[in-house]
Amino acid sequence: MSDAKVRGVVHLIEETKTYGQKGFRKRLVVLEQDNDRFTNYIPFEFIQDACDSVDSLNVGDEAEITYRLAGRKWQKDAKSEVKFFLNAEATAFKVLGGKSSSGTSSAPIDESDPNAGLSEAAYDEEDIPF
Repeated sequence: MSDAKVRGVVHLIEETKTYGQKGFRKRLVVLEQDNDRFTNYIPFEFIQDACDSVDSLNVGDEAEITYRLAGRKWQKDAKSEVKFFLNAEATAFKVLGGKSSSGTSSAPIDESDPNAGLSEAAYDEEDIPF
């Protein structure tokens, strides 16, 4: 299965955070997508060495992020509730426009819009939780 891609404007870039004795590193980048009805904020995690590549990305850049989904199961003990977590783990990005003039490229770009129809999928005004 190939990695998925999503386009948007960089809304937030967090500093790299380090966890545990082995020094696991993670950096969050949030893309913003405005479809005229509401705004989506999509968080992506860059991990380990990929954290450093984000230095060439700027808030306000239009970017395409290539990612894969990573899920895990967590249970405190055998009698507690099982919880599942889902993360979008970024594998690469390409700046399409905006503040950055470097045009950093970590993945090839498909000129067709990979998000075509995505903003309309599962949208129902009666289903909004707020």
